[in-house]
Amino acid sequence: MSERENSGKSLSPKGEGGDAKERPKLDPEREARRRQALSMVRTFGDPALKAKALEVTKFDDGLVEEVAKMSFLMEEAMGIGLAATQVGVMHRVLIYRTGPDAPLIAVVNPKLEWQSEDAESAEEGCLSLPGVVVDVERPLHARVVAATEKGEDMLIEASGLEARVLAHEIDHLDGILIIDHASKEQRREALRILREGPDAARDPAPEVLTA
Repeated sequence: MSERENSGKSLSPKGEGGDAKERPKLDPEREARRRQALSMVRTFGDPALKAKALEVTKFDDGLVEEVAKMSFLMEEAMGIGLAATQVGVMHRVLIYRTGPDAPLIAVVNPKLEWQSEDAESAEEGCLSLPGVVVDVERPLHARVVAATEKGEDMLIEASGLEARVLAHEIDHLDGILIIDHASKEQRREALRILREGPDAARDPAPEVLTA
C-alpha cells in the first residue's frame, strides 16, 4: 500500500466526509527514488500477484535480509505495507508501518485467527495497481497470529487502519487484489486505467491507503 503523502498514511472511510487530496509534489530527487522503487514492484498481470505464497519454514539470515530489502523498498516507494509476492518472492511474509512514528513490523506466516463482524468501507490503492483506487470493505478489528523474521511467536490485536493494512497484505499472500473486492463498475474502471496507464484516471489520484 502507498502513503500518497509525505507525512504518513491517509484513509478516506465512506461516510466521514473526508475530501480526497492530491499527494504533495516531491522534490525531483525524492520522486526519482520513489519511481525507482516502484519499478521493482510487480504490477497487474504478473503471475506472482495471483499466486498463493508458501509458508516460511527456514528462519535464517536470508529471511532477515529479505525483510530488510522489503522494508527499504516500501519506504522508498512511500508505501505503508508490502507483501513478499509484490516483489516476486513466494514467501508468506509481509511488512507494514501505519504512520511516520509507528514501528515497522515484519510478519511471517500470518494466520487470521479472528475478525469482527463490524466492518467499514474505505478507498484503497495498491503499489501493484498504479492509478487504481477502489472501495473495499474490511473488518474493523482482527487478531492475527504469526512469527517474526527471527522465528519468535507474535500475536497482533489490530483495529482500524492496522486491521485494514493487515487484511490487504494477507490478501496479497493469497493471490487476492483489491479489484477482486470491487463493484462491477469500479472493476471495469480499474481495468481501463491499468490498460491505458495511471494518467488515464478521470480524477487525480486521491490521498488513500495504498500498499
